[in-house]
Amino acid sequence: MAFPFPVAHAVPLFLAPMAGVSEPPFRRLCRSFGADVVLSEFLSGEGLRRGVRSVHDGAYFTEAERPIGIQLFGADPGAMAEAAELVVRSYQPDFIDINFGCPVKKVVRRNGGSGCLKDLGLVRQIIGAVRKAVDIPVTVKTRSGWDDATRNPVEIALRCQDAGAAMFTLHPRTRTQMYSGSARWDEIARVKEALDIPVVGNGDIRTAEDADRMRRETGCDGIMIARGSFGNPWIFQQARALLSGAAPRSTPSAAERFAVALRHAALQVSVQGDSARTAREFRKHLGWYTRGLPGAAALRERLHRVESMADVEHTFREYLRPREAVG
Repeated sequence: MAFPFPVAHAVPLFLAPMAGVSEPPFRRLCRSFGADVVLSEFLSGEGLRRGVRSVHDGAYFTEAERPIGIQLFGADPGAMAEAAELVVRSYQPDFIDINFGCPVKKVVRRNGGSGCLKDLGLVRQIIGAVRKAVDIPVTVKTRSGWDDATRNPVEIALRCQDAGAAMFTLHPRTRTQMYSGSARWDEIARVKEALDIPVVGNGDIRTAEDADRMRRETGCDGIMIARGSFGNPWIFQQARALLSGAAPRSTPSAAERFAVALRHAALQVSVQGDSARTAREFRKHLGWYTRGLPGAAALRERLHRVESMADVEHTFREYLRPREAVG
């Protein structure tokens, strides 16, 4: 199935749009580890139209990140069309992705994100309006329905395809499930059978083996990785190896993890500057990079107090010193 933008592999790997995580530094890092396509954090169409600086900052990307999609959410077709046209004119991404899947309360209370799934006619109107407003592909990311009573991913997918979506990504949970329970991959398989456009599977990809299994069980055209990438950008490299029939690289050592974390930190500094605020905002990533290490709880406690990137490097060195002496 042909994707509406250039991809390097037959089954491309996508970095999911995630608020506070899918920022330029992390997107660049994941691209370097084998992510074929990245998406921005999901951005408010209204915020873009009104010129809100923080929202426009979220549309910024570098050429190294291409192909990249800018993801928008909103419930007014005209406003979404205007926002999409503004994004294409100002930032020139490779595609526009519409979010019909976000379950966060502050988004759905205005009928954005998965709130739109209560009205599939509105879903079609939004896609159609955005499609007419821009000259680049328009894609969709959604859930399987608002709740169990309205759960019908195939109907949702067909409506989106008919409205002009060029790619469909399914996270097979309902909005009311949030992130509980298990993603029903069988629904991805059913959507894949029903559509003529590429179908990307998303949900419960925590390891490279999960990505390979999703491909085998659903036949999806692409795989989107979200929380499994937290502190773990090499998941793309490992998944690509399995999808290609090769043995994946082993889990990185503590020293290798720290080297990647510092590389990520340097990218963050290049965007935000070397300040205490940058270090504080980066603490969440440090916690993810240290998961599973011996003494991780004590290490995270120290890292969650850092005020500079120099503090981060010093803390890593202090952690490694006794272990290197034993080695």
